[in-house]
Amino acid sequence: MKLRKSPFSLPPEQYGGARKRIFIGLMLASCFVLCLGLTVFLILPWSDALKGVVWLERLSLGVGLVCIAAFVWLCLVLVFHIYTGKALPGARSVRHVTIRLFFPLMELLAKFVGIDRNKVRRSFIKVNNELVLSRRKPVLPHELLLLLPHCVQRSSCPHRLVHNADHCQRCGLCPVGALLDLRDKYGIKLAIATGGTIARRIVVQSRPLCIIAVACERDLTSGIQDSYPLPVFGVLNTRPNGPCLDTQVPLDALEDVIRLFLGMTDSLPTRPAVLNRMPESTAQASGEGRA
Repeated sequence: MKLRKSPFSLPPEQYGGARKRIFIGLMLASCFVLCLGLTVFLILPWSDALKGVVWLERLSLGVGLVCIAAFVWLCLVLVFHIYTGKALPGARSVRHVTIRLFFPLMELLAKFVGIDRNKVRRSFIKVNNELVLSRRKPVLPHELLLLLPHCVQRSSCPHRLVHNADHCQRCGLCPVGALLDLRDKYGIKLAIATGGTIARRIVVQSRPLCIIAVACERDLTSGIQDSYPLPVFGVLNTRPNGPCLDTQVPLDALEDVIRLFLGMTDSLPTRPAVLNRMPESTAQASGEGRA
């Protein structure tokens, strides 16, 4: 049986050039490190530590083999899911283990080998988005939440929009007015958050079935982890003025994603203008601030 590439695969240009191979390679390396750590259970029966305790020797050997087999199986299932877009039995729990266990270790490994952290995060967001698309089910407008960072509002604007985005005067000097137009057009929920704590409170209060989140790499990564098992589709903002200051949103591409999750279209169209592209220098600088 020939494996076919996932129909939900997204262009790497939409994620600053990040590819799935970064995520997959670091995940496999993390699995290897964990298995290497578990070999201590395989070595113990032949050491003096358990000499003469037969049942403990067998227990140590069994625990080591079972755990190593479980980690290898988790990696293989997730790689298959990422590549083909098809979920094997247990794929949902595999995604949970990856988000909670593997990704923090992957970031540590990336730092150790000198891979840019934001590149790893963009690869993670790309993989997450493809997995969310592969399990996508159409939702009603009131079940879809568009979650935005406060930095999309013009820094010199006198109106405070965090608690009520409708205070926006829609002057056109920042993207908020156009985003509110999208909300009104499709009847979805929209909220602006100043940070992770506020974002989590908004999610609890609005109780959506799906979230489209706009933010920088760091906030999207932490938001995906915090919101699990809710599906979060991440859209990277652009930062022409640096991190956390007058950021921009790819409005046309964002509307495409909204239409997709509302069941108005079957796939994301290929656009000449990429979804999340940004200058590499800006992308690297984004790690220094929070959008």
